[in-house]
Amino acid sequence: MLNDQSFMRYSRQLLLEEFGPDGQEKIDAAKVLIVGLGGLGSPASLYLAAAGVGKLTLADDDSLHISNLQRQVIYRSADVDKPKAAVAKRELLRLNPECEIVAIEQRLEGETLTEAVRAADLVLDCSDNMATRHAINQACVENNKTLISGSAVGFSGQLLVLEPPYSHGCYACLYPDHHTPVRNCRTAGVLGPVVGVIGTLQALEALKIIAGLGSSLSGKLRLFDGKQQSWRTAQLTRSDICAVCGAKP
Repeated sequence: MLNDQSFMRYSRQLLLEEFGPDGQEKIDAAKVLIVGLGGLGSPASLYLAAAGVGKLTLADDDSLHISNLQRQVIYRSADVDKPKAAVAKRELLRLNPECEIVAIEQRLEGETLTEAVRAADLVLDCSDNMATRHAINQACVENNKTLISGSAVGFSGQLLVLEPPYSHGCYACLYPDHHTPVRNCRTAGVLGPVVGVIGTLQALEALKIIAGLGSSLSGKLRLFDGKQQSWRTAQLTRSDICAVCGAKP
């Protein structure tokens, strides 16, 4: 049951007939894991906290570098050299003290990653390397968790929504190669608003799924071209030989 302060805080969401009090209560009860608090995780975490997600677990083992400030909008210049997860927790609690925020200042891998995924209702992959992306994907498939993955480089962004039972495949079906592409954010650069677009849409799809509205992007890859302001959509197909979700993994 929402108290008066919460009712006012979330009043614009409550006015949406697709959400209403029932949807808000689902959001309040939700547990979301965000892996990576950079250009994608910054806007995603801000919008999820603002919307009232009950528990946000933030995982990032990095400290803030001055080059991050161009696109990682949750941080300020005074935060340089401080742990991203701790700073993000501070800022999200300032935004919405009603949320429970857990900061993990280490790289999630192995059993630690599995436990974090298992404890969440939904996972946002906002990481910046292929090894972590594949590890998150495998943990989500093994634990039947919804995964919303985002990435961006240059003027281009990608958004991918994967839900159990993964009838359209998983991240490993789409990208079986675990090697980080030569063209990435560190080598080719990225325009700040591009990661903002993708991170914000990750939060949007998460809120829709949590509230029970579902996602029209489930099993699809959305490709954003920031130069042309255009989108393309690709339908995923499960690979029978996928090492994670295939018929004979």
